[in-house]
Amino acid sequence: MKSEVTIFRPERDPLHVTFLVLSGASIMCVASAIDPLRAANRISGRNVFEWRIVSADGKPPLTSSGMPVAISGPLDPALRTDVLVAIAGFGNREQATPALLSGIRRAARAARAYGGVEAGAWLIARAGLLEGRAATTHWEDIEDFAAAFPQSDIRPDRYVIDGPAFTTGGASPTFDLMLHLVRSRLGMAVALDVASVFIYEQAHASSDAQPLVSLGRLDGYDPRLAQAIRLMEAYIDHPLTIAAIARRAGVTARSLETIFRRSIGETPGAYYLRLRLGAARRLVLDTRIPMADIAARTGFSSAAAFSRAFSRAFGKAPVRMRRG
Repeated sequence: MKSEVTIFRPERDPLHVTFLVLSGASIMCVASAIDPLRAANRISGRNVFEWRIVSADGKPPLTSSGMPVAISGPLDPALRTDVLVAIAGFGNREQATPALLSGIRRAARAARAYGGVEAGAWLIARAGLLEGRAATTHWEDIEDFAAAFPQSDIRPDRYVIDGPAFTTGGASPTFDLMLHLVRSRLGMAVALDVASVFIYEQAHASSDAQPLVSLGRLDGYDPRLAQAIRLMEAYIDHPLTIAAIARRAGVTARSLETIFRRSIGETPGAYYLRLRLGAARRLVLDTRIPMADIAARTGFSSAAAFSRAFSRAFGKAPVRMRRG
């Protein structure tokens, strides 16, 4: 970590934040970034956070659910801001025009801090603002993100703060980051009140790993099931046998099957295959990675075996799905 001045410290003056929202972003990421600040203002009885929402072209961006986001105008690097936050999702590669990256670069360098929410990290990195810094993005893209930006220290954490730069892995980690910002500037009591507004109980450290499968409160109800699923997600590329998973979870293979059928309604093997095929489907739709590499990443012995399993699960070959 570099010893730079940070926004994560007690201050009385309002913090001015510019949210750059791109079409394809998740509405949950937008809400997780902005609503905790709104709640902090209400609880504090004054505007401790002030913000404006902008887009790349001055038109309301459409979120991934098709809901438009009201904005005040296009990104203007000349307008003063303390913090620039880029929130992006699907289609960010095509949206990262030289003009937009130049605007992000100018605005970020004039600000006290800058960050990327979910795929917004790609925009910040493409603008050259993450070189030599630690960062994260959504777990689906971690490997590709690390390969694309070898000069950055890419981590699978929920969120990462490195000097003026911060990045998050998705909606829930963004909420965690904003609670951390509120706590840093206004104290624990206000942060707890903000969390209570949203009945938000999950406390996570920034360095907690992003899980492939979000178990929620399942961890507290059946640790054997949770442990088995965690093992499956850890070995997507080199699948373990169900017997090996059962041994590591401290149960017999038959007992593990009973646990899965009772809790999820399918066998461990069927769930494991569905987990791998789900990961493969995301890579087929959201990346340009060759099919043979996707097969290897998701634990299939060959591209042909992968294509057959994929077609049975989704009714369409992976090549056809990508073309469509």
